[in-house]
Amino acid sequence: MRTTSSSRRLLTALAVSVLVVTGTASAQATSSPGATPADSAAQGKDRSNGPKPTVVLVHGVFADASGFADTIALLQKAGYPVIAPANPLRDLAGDAAYVSSILDTIPGPVVLAGHSYGGAVITNAARGHDNVKALVYLGAFAPDKGESPLQLAGQFPGSELGPALLPRHYPLPGGGEGTDGYIAPDKFRAVFAADLPTSTTRIMAATQRPGSIEGLSSPSAGPAWKTIPSWYLIPNQDKVIPPAAQRFMAERAGSHVTEIRSSHVVMMSHPHATAAVIRAAAHATTR
Repeated sequence: MRTTSSSRRLLTALAVSVLVVTGTASAQATSSPGATPADSAAQGKDRSNGPKPTVVLVHGVFADASGFADTIALLQKAGYPVIAPANPLRDLAGDAAYVSSILDTIPGPVVLAGHSYGGAVITNAARGHDNVKALVYLGAFAPDKGESPLQLAGQFPGSELGPALLPRHYPLPGGGEGTDGYIAPDKFRAVFAADLPTSTTRIMAATQRPGSIEGLSSPSAGPAWKTIPSWYLIPNQDKVIPPAAQRFMAERAGSHVTEIRSSHVVMMSHPHATAAVIRAAAHATTR
């Protein structure tokens, strides 16, 4: 495996990067994996008779859509249609275009949620879709125009991703090589999902989907959060995207913020809190 000094630098930057976002009205949530007060409130708000919006869930790097399984079950039980597409994880513009094509197929209102790098994708994919009524950032990036996930992650200390990264090269369609970043299996749990059982994180490490350096360093276009209301769930034990970076992004976006004691994979360790934030966004914007 060839690792040039430039790719090592990029991977270190990637380390300090891969997921971020935060907000404005900071409400502290409980760390219990069971139902939270916010969840109970959202359940009460769900008792309207009208059709519910479709929830579209976009995963980030080192994960796939299966990470939303428990959150999806809770949303479906509450009557929400859910789609969790496979994020290509190749380049930001292309990934956003793919998710945008999914949105094109949904006729009614949508609540669009992203985890980690998925937040950068939804920030771009939602543009031009009047049916997207709310954006939900789950330990995610919310870049402004010209910013990349790597750049945002590097602005704040606290990420432990860099030293844990394992680079692998792959051929590009037009020739040359790209570089994917994986988390080394022996460091995966501590960095990515410290509050999940070891038996679970071993499987996650083996099945992780890498993120390309090219995608993570791509500049964002104009952000949808400037025109679409947003909600932010910040895992304050995140060792991938520093919580300070998430608070910065959430405040800038004017997001409704909830903080919870959680690792980066908040949708897996706290699916009730995750579903509650999504349902609160749905209730506030699609009544």
